[in-house]
Amino acid sequence: MERQGIKSFRLRGKRMTRAQNAALVRSWDQFGIIAGTSIDIDHLFPSAKEVIVEIGFGMGDATAEIAKAHPDNGYIAIEVHPPGIGKLLSLIEEHELSNVRIIEGDAIEILETMFADHSINGFHLFFPDPWPKMKHNKRRIVNAEFLALIHLKLKASGYINIATDWVAYAESIQAVFAGSTLFTGGEVSRPTWRPYTKFEGKGLDKDHRISDFHYQVKD
Repeated sequence: MERQGIKSFRLRGKRMTRAQNAALVRSWDQFGIIAGTSIDIDHLFPSAKEVIVEIGFGMGDATAEIAKAHPDNGYIAIEVHPPGIGKLLSLIEEHELSNVRIIEGDAIEILETMFADHSINGFHLFFPDPWPKMKHNKRRIVNAEFLALIHLKLKASGYINIATDWVAYAESIQAVFAGSTLFTGGEVSRPTWRPYTKFEGKGLDKDHRISDFHYQVKD
């Protein structure tokens, strides 16, 4: 994501495993969406109860589990790292999922250019990069501009679910939403529908506190 030249993600190594690359070759044409194209959500998921956009799905484990558990919903998953895209495609194949689509690229640019206003039911933002150093705090994706953008893309009853294992980021998230007139909500108990992931497990192993948030568009 770029915000006046500032990225909210780290460009990690792009080396893919043979299995990830094979899944990309086999299934991208079916489940991938080319960045820059306009998305017709009603055409993409004509019978979906809800369409949810996940920003930064990592290796896709939680994405696949949620999509499998909620086949009536459509999921559009955004990620910048090719290995994660390849892994999610392999999970889509493994679980025979038909309700997931993937976009590779910068989430902010994708939301600004590919989605119609008031077209999305919900957002998932699970364990975004916390940028723990004070000098890097400005790189955190959750800020006032991000709230304005997702508010524009959400339907009237729309929402965002967020999880983080970094206490300082949890406090920052609460402060940003508290300063906004666009959303209502706050910290919630861990949702039973959100699967545990290896990344979350690593945080728990380090005694990190996991915080979950649910915010809805204000009436």
